[in-house]
This record gives sequence, C-alpha cells and structure tokens, in this order.
Amino acid sequence: MIVAIDGPAGVGKSTVAKLLASRLGFLYLDTGALYRAVAWGVLRHGIEPTDAEAVAGLLTKLSLQMEVTSNDVTVSMNGTDVTKDLRTPAVSAAASVVSAIPAVRAWLLPVQRQIGNKGSVVAEGRDVGTKVFPSAPVKFFLEADPTVRAQRRHHELVAAGHRGAIEQTSAELAGRDDRDRSRAMAPLIPAEDAQHIDTSSLSADEVVNRMLAVVTAKL
Repeated sequence: MIVAIDGPAGVGKSTVAKLLASRLGFLYLDTGALYRAVAWGVLRHGIEPTDAEAVAGLLTKLSLQMEVTSNDVTVSMNGTDVTKDLRTPAVSAAASVVSAIPAVRAWLLPVQRQIGNKGSVVAEGRDVGTKVFPSAPVKFFLEADPTVRAQRRHHELVAAGHRGAIEQTSAELAGRDDRDRSRAMAPLIPAEDAQHIDTSSLSADEVVNRMLAVVTAKL
C-alpha cells in the first residue's frame, strides 16, 4: 500500500509522515529530500539554480541514492552522504527553484517510483498523490494557517541553529507557495480523491490518528 501525503511547507508533513510510517511499519519516503539533493549538487557545482539549461545538463553527472526506513531517509550524491546538508536555508532556497524545472522533475520521477516498489510506503511531498503515485489508495492533503506555518518553520530553523527573523521565514514560505502552485509541471494541488486535514490547531498525534483511521479501513 502507498499512502500519499501532500501539502505546502510548514503543515507538518514530515512529522506526521514519519509517525504514520512508524506506526504502520511502512517505509517513509521524503520526496522533498531528493529535490534538495539535486539543489545541493547544483550549488556544489557553482551553477545558478535559475539556469534551467545548466541544471538539466548537470543531471547526467549526478548519481543519486536514497535509503528509506520506517522513520528516516539517507540520501547520497555520487557516493557521498549529504543527508545532513539538505536542510540549510541555502539548499532550501535552491530546491524551491530547481524543483520547478521540468527536467529535474522528470529525472526524479522514476527514482521515487522505484522506492515505492520496495514495499508499503508513506510518501510525502507536493505532487505525490497527483503525479508520483496517482493510483495510491489513500491520499491526504495537509493545510494550515499561514501564520502557523511560518511559526513552525521558523522554530525548525532556530532549532537547527539558523538565525533569521520570522518575517523573513514568512516571506520565503509565500514565495515557495507561489512557485509550487504556479509551476507548469506537477503544480501543488490536491488530488481529487485526497482527504483534506487542517493541521493548524492539531497536534501531530491527532493528525496521525485521523490518518490511521482512514488507512486501516483500507487494509
């Protein structure tokens, strides 16, 4: 079984996806980590993320591997473990740009589907239910108030040692939303059969419990 969880940044996708995968004994797939890995490679090679042609050309020089478990992922680029480098503000900003490049999305699509063939998976991202696994029997689309999302993301950044004003975080989220929703290929939209959950006033456990009720009914 594949459980697809989509939604914008700051709604709690990663947290609830890991918890849900752990409780179900499913593999956890963070599709966003793959785009971050490409962004890391782009920056590493001194390429401007907005240069779509150069980014597309770089893909032939990249070898990407992802190991998944029930509560974590490990990403390697050309044999180097880059997992800990993927959550920096610089990589996040670059990932937001390169993820809109059609060549990047097309290159990563079979990588994601190959992981989905390894067993039962909880996959989270921005086009999991619409593009990557459109036949997934269970799909969720998470939403939250923009202020709540900004506070959550800012807290994550501070906890990781990155300084910055919450206003900057809020502006970055708004920009990411605009790029995700307006890109030509696989924009951020809910799948028609996705169940919507507003996480603004819910704890992670409350969200997971709602999801579990839906998933177990399908098992």
